[in-house]
Amino acid sequence: MTASNGSPSKLRKLRPWLITALLFAAVVGLIMWLHSTSTGAPAAQGGRGGRPGAGQMAGQGGAAVTVSVAPALKGDLPVHYHALGTVTAYNTVNVRARVSGQLVKVPFQEGQEVKAGDVLAVIDPRPFQAALDQAQGTLLQNQAQLKNAQIDLARYKGLYAEDSIAKQTLDTQEAQVRQFEGTLKTNQGQVADAKLNLEFTQVRAPIAGRVGLRQVDVGNLVTSGDTTPLVVITQVKPISVVFSLPQQQLGTIARELYSGKPVPVEAMDRNQNQTLATGVLKTLDNQIDTTTGTVKLKAGFDNADHKLFPNQFVNVRLLAETLPGVLTIPANAVQRGNDGTYVYMVGEENKAKRQLITLGTSESERVVVTEGLKEGDRVVVEGTDRLRDGTRMTIASSDAKARAAAGEEGDKSTAKPFGSDTPVQDSGKSE
Repeated sequence: MTASNGSPSKLRKLRPWLITALLFAAVVGLIMWLHSTSTGAPAAQGGRGGRPGAGQMAGQGGAAVTVSVAPALKGDLPVHYHALGTVTAYNTVNVRARVSGQLVKVPFQEGQEVKAGDVLAVIDPRPFQAALDQAQGTLLQNQAQLKNAQIDLARYKGLYAEDSIAKQTLDTQEAQVRQFEGTLKTNQGQVADAKLNLEFTQVRAPIAGRVGLRQVDVGNLVTSGDTTPLVVITQVKPISVVFSLPQQQLGTIARELYSGKPVPVEAMDRNQNQTLATGVLKTLDNQIDTTTGTVKLKAGFDNADHKLFPNQFVNVRLLAETLPGVLTIPANAVQRGNDGTYVYMVGEENKAKRQLITLGTSESERVVVTEGLKEGDRVVVEGTDRLRDGTRMTIASSDAKARAAAGEEGDKSTAKPFGSDTPVQDSGKSE
Protein backbone atom coordinates (compact mmCIF):
# COMPACT_ATOMS: atom_id res chain seq x y z
CA MET A 1 0.00 0.00 0.00
CA THR A 2 2.87 2.32 0.74
CA ALA A 3 4.47 1.74 -2.69
CA SER A 4 1.20 2.10 -4.56
CA ASN A 5 0.37 5.16 -2.59
CA GLY A 6 3.80 6.77 -3.45
CA SER A 7 3.63 6.16 -7.30
CA PRO A 8 1.05 8.88 -8.14
CA SER A 9 3.08 11.36 -6.17
CA LYS A 10 6.22 10.66 -8.27
CA LEU A 11 4.26 11.00 -11.50
CA ARG A 12 3.02 14.39 -10.45
CA LYS A 13 6.61 15.48 -9.78
CA LEU A 14 7.87 14.29 -13.22
CA ARG A 15 4.99 15.88 -15.29
CA PRO A 16 6.48 19.46 -15.55
CA TRP A 17 9.78 18.02 -16.80
CA LEU A 18 8.09 15.96 -19.47
CA ILE A 19 6.12 18.96 -20.72
CA THR A 20 9.32 21.06 -20.87
CA ALA A 21 11.15 18.36 -22.81
CA LEU A 22 8.34 18.05 -25.33
CA LEU A 23 8.24 21.82 -25.88
CA PHE A 24 12.01 21.94 -26.36
CA ALA A 25 11.88 19.15 -28.90
CA ALA A 26 9.11 20.96 -30.81
CA VAL A 27 11.13 24.21 -30.92
CA VAL A 28 14.24 22.42 -32.15
CA GLY A 29 12.25 20.68 -34.86
CA LEU A 30 10.71 23.96 -36.02
CA ILE A 31 14.12 25.66 -36.25
CA MET A 32 15.56 22.80 -38.29
CA TRP A 33 12.58 22.88 -40.68
CA LEU A 34 12.87 26.63 -41.24
CA HIS A 35 16.60 26.32 -41.90
CA SER A 36 16.11 23.60 -44.49
CA THR A 37 13.41 25.66 -46.21
CA SER A 38 15.60 28.78 -46.52
CA THR A 39 18.60 26.87 -47.92
CA GLY A 40 16.45 25.03 -50.48
CA ALA A 41 14.83 28.15 -52.05
CA PRO A 42 17.77 29.21 -54.25
CA ALA A 43 18.00 25.77 -55.71
CA ALA A 44 14.31 25.78 -56.52
CA GLN A 45 14.56 29.17 -58.15
CA GLY A 46 17.65 28.19 -60.06
CA GLY A 47 15.86 25.11 -61.28
CA ARG A 48 13.24 27.28 -62.93
CA GLY A 49 15.87 28.75 -65.28
CA GLY A 50 13.97 31.93 -64.83
CA ARG A 51 13.57 35.59 -64.55
CA PRO A 52 16.67 36.80 -62.62
CA GLY A 53 18.91 35.49 -65.35
CA ALA A 54 16.73 37.08 -68.02
CA GLY A 55 16.80 40.41 -66.24
CA GLN A 56 20.60 40.33 -66.07
CA MET A 57 20.76 39.52 -69.79
CA ALA A 58 18.45 42.36 -70.85
CA GLY A 59 21.32 44.78 -71.35
CA GLN A 60 23.28 42.16 -73.34
CA GLY A 61 20.61 41.37 -75.94
CA GLY A 62 19.32 38.26 -74.26
CA ALA A 63 15.87 39.77 -73.61
CA ALA A 64 13.72 41.87 -75.92
CA VAL A 65 14.03 45.65 -75.57
CA THR A 66 10.75 47.55 -75.67
CA VAL A 67 10.85 50.35 -78.26
CA SER A 68 8.55 52.70 -80.13
CA VAL A 69 8.75 52.91 -83.91
CA ALA A 70 7.46 55.12 -86.73
CA PRO A 71 7.27 54.52 -90.48
CA ALA A 72 9.19 56.42 -93.15
CA LEU A 73 6.59 58.52 -94.97
CA LYS A 74 6.67 59.95 -98.46
CA GLY A 75 4.89 63.18 -99.31
CA ASP A 76 5.17 66.95 -99.63
CA LEU A 77 7.20 68.67 -96.91
CA PRO A 78 6.67 72.38 -96.21
CA VAL A 79 9.94 74.08 -95.27
CA HIS A 80 9.71 77.03 -92.88
CA TYR A 81 12.24 79.69 -91.90
CA HIS A 82 12.11 81.05 -88.36
CA ALA A 83 13.19 84.46 -87.09
CA LEU A 84 12.57 87.04 -84.38
CA GLY A 85 10.63 90.03 -85.67
CA THR A 86 9.43 93.43 -84.51
CA VAL A 87 5.91 94.67 -85.16
CA THR A 88 6.06 98.01 -86.97
CA ALA A 89 3.18 100.35 -87.75
CA TYR A 90 2.80 101.28 -91.43
CA ASN A 91 2.54 104.94 -90.38
CA THR A 92 3.28 106.69 -87.09
CA VAL A 93 2.50 110.40 -86.68
CA ASN A 94 3.38 112.71 -83.79
CA VAL A 95 0.51 115.20 -83.76
CA ARG A 96 1.71 118.69 -82.83
CA ALA A 97 0.16 122.16 -82.87
CA ARG A 98 0.87 124.26 -85.98
CA VAL A 99 -0.04 127.55 -84.30
CA SER A 100 0.56 128.89 -80.84
CA GLY A 101 -2.19 129.34 -78.31
CA GLN A 102 -4.03 127.95 -75.33
CA LEU A 103 -5.41 124.42 -75.61
CA VAL A 104 -9.14 124.69 -74.92
CA LYS A 105 -10.49 121.29 -75.95
CA VAL A 106 -9.32 117.70 -76.49
CA PRO A 107 -12.33 115.80 -77.86
CA PHE A 108 -10.74 112.38 -78.49
CA GLN A 109 -10.68 109.38 -76.15
CA GLU A 110 -7.34 107.76 -75.45
CA GLY A 111 -6.91 104.56 -77.42
CA GLN A 112 -9.80 105.14 -79.81
CA GLU A 113 -9.77 104.61 -83.56
CA VAL A 114 -9.88 107.86 -85.53
CA LYS A 115 -10.29 108.70 -89.19
CA ALA A 116 -8.21 111.12 -91.20
CA GLY A 117 -9.60 114.62 -90.60
CA ASP A 118 -11.12 113.97 -87.16
CA VAL A 119 -10.61 116.85 -84.69
CA LEU A 120 -8.16 115.84 -81.96
CA ALA A 121 -7.61 119.20 -80.21
CA VAL A 122 -8.84 122.80 -80.33
CA ILE A 123 -6.65 125.86 -79.70
CA ASP A 124 -8.24 129.19 -78.71
CA PRO A 125 -9.32 130.62 -82.12
CA ARG A 126 -10.14 134.21 -81.07
CA PRO A 127 -6.73 135.82 -81.80
CA PHE A 128 -6.65 134.18 -85.23
CA GLN A 129 -10.21 135.25 -86.02
CA ALA A 130 -9.23 138.84 -85.20
CA ALA A 131 -6.16 138.63 -87.45
CA LEU A 132 -8.35 137.33 -90.27
CA ASP A 133 -10.81 140.19 -89.85
CA GLN A 134 -7.98 142.71 -89.96
CA ALA A 135 -6.49 141.19 -93.13
CA GLN A 136 -9.88 141.16 -94.81
CA GLY A 137 -10.41 144.87 -93.92
CA THR A 138 -7.06 145.84 -95.42
CA LEU A 139 -7.92 143.86 -98.53
CA LEU A 140 -11.18 145.80 -98.96
CA GLN A 141 -9.35 149.11 -98.65
CA ASN A 142 -6.79 148.19 -101.27
CA GLN A 143 -9.48 146.86 -103.59
CA ALA A 144 -11.21 150.28 -103.41
CA GLN A 145 -7.95 152.12 -104.08
CA LEU A 146 -7.17 149.86 -107.04
CA LYS A 147 -10.61 150.46 -108.52
CA ASN A 148 -10.22 154.23 -108.19
CA ALA A 149 -6.79 154.12 -109.79
CA GLN A 150 -8.13 152.09 -112.67
CA ILE A 151 -10.91 154.68 -113.29
CA ASP A 152 -8.35 157.49 -113.30
CA LEU A 153 -6.18 155.55 -115.72
CA ALA A 154 -9.09 155.14 -118.14
CA ARG A 155 -9.78 158.90 -117.96
CA TYR A 156 -6.09 159.76 -118.50
CA LYS A 157 -5.99 157.57 -121.58
CA GLY A 158 -8.89 159.56 -123.08
CA LEU A 159 -7.26 162.89 -122.28
CA TYR A 160 -3.94 161.70 -123.69
CA ALA A 161 -5.69 160.72 -126.90
CA GLU A 162 -7.01 164.28 -127.13
CA ASP A 163 -3.49 165.51 -126.42
CA SER A 164 -4.74 167.22 -123.28
CA ILE A 165 -2.16 165.70 -120.85
CA ALA A 166 1.46 164.81 -121.03
CA LYS A 167 2.66 161.25 -121.62
CA GLN A 168 4.41 161.27 -118.24
CA THR A 169 1.10 161.80 -116.41
CA LEU A 170 -0.38 158.76 -118.14
CA ASP A 171 2.69 156.62 -117.34
CA THR A 172 2.55 157.64 -113.68
CA GLN A 173 -1.09 156.60 -113.42
CA GLU A 174 -0.37 153.24 -115.04
CA ALA A 175 2.40 152.59 -112.52
CA GLN A 176 0.09 153.47 -109.65
CA VAL A 177 -2.49 150.94 -110.89
CA ARG A 178 0.16 148.21 -111.04
CA GLN A 179 1.29 149.15 -107.52
CA PHE A 180 -2.22 148.78 -106.16
CA GLU A 181 -2.57 145.42 -107.97
CA GLY A 182 0.60 144.17 -106.22
CA THR A 183 -0.63 145.44 -102.87
CA LEU A 184 -3.91 143.66 -103.47
CA LYS A 185 -2.08 140.37 -104.11
CA THR A 186 -0.23 140.82 -100.84
CA ASN A 187 -3.48 141.50 -99.01
CA GLN A 188 -5.06 138.40 -100.53
CA GLY A 189 -2.12 136.32 -99.31
CA GLN A 190 -2.48 137.79 -95.84
CA VAL A 191 -6.15 136.86 -95.79
CA ALA A 192 -5.37 133.32 -96.94
CA ASP A 193 -2.66 132.98 -94.26
CA ALA A 194 -5.04 134.24 -91.56
CA LYS A 195 -7.69 131.75 -92.70
CA LEU A 196 -5.14 128.94 -92.62
CA ASN A 197 -3.97 129.83 -89.11
CA LEU A 198 -7.59 129.96 -87.98
CA GLU A 199 -8.12 126.52 -89.50
CA PHE A 200 -5.01 125.22 -87.71
CA THR A 201 -6.61 126.02 -84.36
CA GLN A 202 -8.49 122.76 -84.92
CA VAL A 203 -5.82 120.05 -84.79
CA ARG A 204 -7.00 117.23 -87.04
CA ALA A 205 -5.81 113.64 -87.49
CA PRO A 206 -3.55 113.48 -90.56
CA ILE A 207 -4.06 109.71 -90.96
CA ALA A 208 -6.50 107.04 -89.86
CA GLY A 209 -5.28 104.96 -86.96
CA ARG A 210 -5.30 104.45 -83.22
CA VAL A 211 -4.48 107.32 -80.89
CA GLY A 212 -2.31 106.76 -77.86
CA LEU A 213 -2.25 108.50 -74.50
CA ARG A 214 -2.82 112.27 -74.32
CA GLN A 215 0.48 114.08 -73.75
CA VAL A 216 -0.82 117.63 -73.09
CA ASP A 217 -3.80 118.58 -70.94
CA VAL A 218 -6.42 121.25 -71.59
CA GLY A 219 -5.41 124.75 -70.45
CA ASN A 220 -1.74 124.45 -71.39
CA LEU A 221 -0.12 126.86 -73.81
CA VAL A 222 1.09 125.05 -76.92
CA THR A 223 3.35 126.25 -79.71
CA SER A 224 4.38 124.97 -83.09
CA GLY A 225 7.91 124.40 -81.77
CA ASP A 226 6.97 122.05 -78.93
CA THR A 227 8.97 118.83 -78.88
CA THR A 228 6.25 116.96 -76.98
CA PRO A 229 3.40 115.98 -79.29
CA LEU A 230 -0.23 116.35 -78.29
CA VAL A 231 -0.79 112.68 -79.10
CA VAL A 232 0.70 109.91 -81.27
CA ILE A 233 -1.32 108.13 -83.96
CA THR A 234 -0.27 104.71 -85.24
CA GLN A 235 -1.78 102.91 -88.20
CA VAL A 236 -2.39 99.39 -86.86
CA LYS A 237 -4.76 98.08 -89.54
CA PRO A 238 -2.93 96.88 -91.56
CA ILE A 239 0.38 96.47 -89.76
CA SER A 240 3.79 95.06 -90.64
CA VAL A 241 6.48 92.89 -89.06
CA VAL A 242 10.17 93.45 -89.84
CA PHE A 243 12.60 90.56 -89.36
CA SER A 244 15.98 89.35 -90.59
CA LEU A 245 17.11 86.07 -92.16
CA PRO A 246 20.59 84.77 -93.05
CA GLN A 247 21.84 85.63 -96.52
CA GLN A 248 22.09 81.89 -97.34
CA GLN A 249 18.28 81.77 -97.40
CA LEU A 250 17.94 84.82 -99.64
CA GLY A 251 17.90 82.85 -102.89
CA THR A 252 14.94 80.69 -101.92
CA ILE A 253 12.97 83.64 -100.54
CA ALA A 254 13.61 85.86 -103.55
CA ARG A 255 12.59 83.08 -105.95
CA GLU A 256 9.28 82.58 -104.14
CA LEU A 257 8.61 86.31 -103.70
CA TYR A 258 9.25 87.29 -107.32
CA SER A 259 7.33 84.31 -108.68
CA GLY A 260 4.13 86.23 -108.00
CA LYS A 261 2.74 83.70 -105.55
CA PRO A 262 1.94 84.92 -102.01
CA VAL A 263 4.49 83.80 -99.44
CA PRO A 264 2.63 83.01 -96.17
CA VAL A 265 4.06 84.38 -92.93
CA GLU A 266 2.87 83.65 -89.40
CA ALA A 267 3.43 85.85 -86.36
CA MET A 268 3.61 83.66 -83.25
CA ASP A 269 3.79 84.38 -79.53
CA ARG A 270 6.93 84.21 -77.42
CA ASN A 271 6.65 80.48 -76.73
CA GLN A 272 5.62 79.71 -80.32
CA ASN A 273 2.50 77.99 -79.03
CA GLN A 274 -0.08 80.33 -80.55
CA THR A 275 -0.37 82.00 -83.95
CA LEU A 276 -1.24 85.65 -83.38
CA ALA A 277 -1.77 86.62 -87.01
CA THR A 278 -1.30 85.31 -90.54
CA GLY A 279 -0.09 87.50 -93.37
CA VAL A 280 2.10 87.53 -96.47
CA LEU A 281 5.64 88.62 -97.29
CA LYS A 282 5.61 92.13 -98.79
CA THR A 283 9.19 92.95 -99.66
CA LEU A 284 12.84 92.50 -98.77
CA ASP A 285 15.59 95.05 -98.31
CA ASN A 286 17.82 96.07 -101.20
CA GLN A 287 21.09 95.20 -99.47
CA ILE A 288 22.63 92.74 -97.02
CA ASP A 289 23.86 93.90 -93.64
CA THR A 290 27.60 93.24 -93.84
CA THR A 291 28.05 93.20 -90.06
CA THR A 292 25.56 90.37 -89.49
CA GLY A 293 25.27 88.74 -92.91
CA THR A 294 21.49 89.03 -92.82
CA VAL A 295 18.83 90.69 -94.94
CA LYS A 296 15.73 92.47 -93.66
CA LEU A 297 12.25 91.49 -94.78
CA LYS A 298 8.81 92.98 -94.20
CA ALA A 299 5.54 91.07 -93.91
CA GLY A 300 2.06 92.57 -93.88
CA PHE A 301 -0.88 91.60 -91.66
CA ASP A 302 -4.51 92.75 -91.66
CA ASN A 303 -4.54 92.81 -87.84
CA ALA A 304 -8.32 93.11 -87.70
CA ASP A 305 -8.38 91.70 -84.14
CA HIS A 306 -5.59 94.00 -82.85
CA LYS A 307 -3.40 91.11 -81.66
CA LEU A 308 -0.29 92.83 -82.99
CA PHE A 309 0.97 96.04 -81.36
CA PRO A 310 3.71 98.36 -82.61
CA ASN A 311 7.19 97.51 -81.23
CA GLN A 312 5.98 94.08 -80.08
CA PHE A 313 8.46 91.20 -80.43
CA VAL A 314 7.06 88.13 -82.20
CA ASN A 315 8.40 84.87 -83.59
CA VAL A 316 8.11 84.78 -87.37
CA ARG A 317 7.43 81.54 -89.26
CA LEU A 318 7.80 81.94 -93.03
CA LEU A 319 6.82 79.21 -95.49
CA ALA A 320 9.88 79.28 -97.76
CA GLU A 321 9.04 76.38 -100.08
CA THR A 322 7.33 73.00 -100.28
CA LEU A 323 9.45 69.97 -101.21
CA PRO A 324 7.32 67.57 -103.29
CA GLY A 325 7.38 63.79 -102.77
CA VAL A 326 10.23 63.51 -100.27
CA LEU A 327 10.86 60.67 -97.80
CA THR A 328 10.84 61.79 -94.15
CA ILE A 329 11.29 60.22 -90.71
CA PRO A 330 11.01 61.63 -87.17
CA ALA A 331 14.12 63.58 -86.22
CA ASN A 332 14.53 61.71 -82.91
CA ALA A 333 15.13 58.47 -84.81
CA VAL A 334 18.41 59.77 -86.21
CA GLN A 335 21.62 58.60 -84.51
CA ARG A 336 25.20 59.68 -85.23
CA GLY A 337 28.30 57.55 -85.04
CA ASN A 338 31.90 57.47 -86.24
CA ASP A 339 30.85 56.05 -89.59
CA GLY A 340 28.09 58.60 -90.19
CA THR A 341 24.38 59.04 -89.58
CA TYR A 342 22.25 55.95 -89.00
CA VAL A 343 18.92 54.67 -87.68
CA TYR A 344 17.71 51.40 -86.18
CA MET A 345 15.20 49.72 -88.46
CA VAL A 346 12.75 46.97 -87.59
CA GLY A 347 14.23 43.91 -89.29
CA GLU A 348 13.15 40.30 -89.55
CA GLU A 349 11.65 38.75 -86.41
CA ASN A 350 11.52 42.26 -84.88
CA LYS A 351 15.31 42.45 -84.61
CA ALA A 352 17.11 45.79 -84.72
CA LYS A 353 18.98 46.56 -87.93
CA ARG A 354 21.51 49.37 -87.97
CA GLN A 355 21.11 51.29 -91.24
CA LEU A 356 23.31 54.14 -92.50
CA ILE A 357 21.34 56.99 -94.08
CA THR A 358 21.91 60.31 -95.83
CA LEU A 359 19.92 63.29 -94.59
CA GLY A 360 18.50 66.29 -96.41
CA THR A 361 16.46 69.25 -95.17
CA SER A 362 15.00 69.12 -91.68
CA GLU A 363 11.68 70.69 -90.71
CA SER A 364 10.36 70.85 -87.17
CA GLU A 365 10.34 67.24 -85.88
CA ARG A 366 10.90 65.56 -89.26
CA VAL A 367 13.95 65.19 -91.47
CA VAL A 368 14.32 64.26 -95.14
CA VAL A 369 16.15 61.01 -95.96
CA THR A 370 17.76 60.99 -99.41
CA GLU A 371 19.49 57.58 -99.18
CA GLY A 372 19.28 54.46 -97.06
CA LEU A 373 15.53 54.01 -96.52
CA LYS A 374 12.39 53.44 -98.54
CA GLU A 375 8.78 54.29 -97.93
CA GLY A 376 7.20 52.13 -95.22
CA ASP A 377 10.43 51.19 -93.43
CA ARG A 378 9.90 51.35 -89.69
CA VAL A 379 12.56 53.10 -87.62
CA VAL A 380 13.00 53.17 -83.85
CA VAL A 381 12.19 56.52 -82.25
CA GLU A 382 12.27 55.53 -78.54
CA GLY A 383 14.58 53.06 -76.81
CA THR A 384 17.57 53.39 -79.17
CA ASP A 385 20.04 53.76 -76.28
CA ARG A 386 19.63 50.04 -75.39
CA LEU A 387 19.82 48.71 -78.92
CA ARG A 388 22.59 46.97 -80.81
CA ASP A 389 22.53 45.47 -84.29
CA GLY A 390 20.45 42.30 -83.98
CA THR A 391 18.81 43.10 -80.65
CA ARG A 392 15.33 41.61 -80.26
CA MET A 393 12.65 44.25 -79.82
CA THR A 394 9.13 44.48 -78.46
CA ILE A 395 7.28 47.21 -80.35
CA ALA A 396 5.10 49.51 -78.25
CA SER A 397 2.15 51.50 -79.54
CA SER A 398 3.28 54.82 -78.12
CA ASP A 399 6.38 56.57 -76.91
CA ALA A 400 4.99 56.85 -73.38
CA LYS A 401 4.36 53.10 -73.15
CA ALA A 402 7.77 52.38 -74.60
CA ARG A 403 9.50 54.48 -71.96
CA ALA A 404 7.46 52.85 -69.18
CA ALA A 405 8.04 49.33 -70.46
CA ALA A 406 11.76 49.87 -71.02
CA GLY A 407 12.20 50.61 -67.31
CA GLU A 408 10.81 47.22 -66.23
CA GLU A 409 13.97 45.39 -67.46
CA GLY A 410 12.58 42.04 -68.46
CA ASP A 411 9.23 41.95 -66.69
CA LYS A 412 6.05 41.13 -68.59
CA SER A 413 5.23 43.96 -71.02
CA THR A 414 1.76 45.50 -70.97
CA ALA A 415 2.42 47.57 -74.11
CA LYS A 416 0.74 46.92 -77.45
CA PRO A 417 2.47 46.52 -80.80
CA PHE A 418 2.51 49.45 -83.24
CA GLY A 419 -0.90 49.68 -84.89
CA SER A 420 -2.43 46.73 -82.99
CA ASP A 421 -4.76 46.20 -80.06
CA THR A 422 -3.38 42.76 -79.11
CA PRO A 423 -1.05 42.69 -76.05
CA VAL A 424 2.45 41.33 -76.66
CA GLN A 425 4.28 39.19 -74.12
CA ASP A 426 7.97 39.72 -73.39
CA SER A 427 9.81 37.46 -75.85
CA GLY A 428 12.66 37.00 -73.39
CA LYS A 429 10.54 35.03 -70.92
CA SER A 430 10.68 31.20 -71.07
CA GLU A 431 7.46 29.52 -71.95
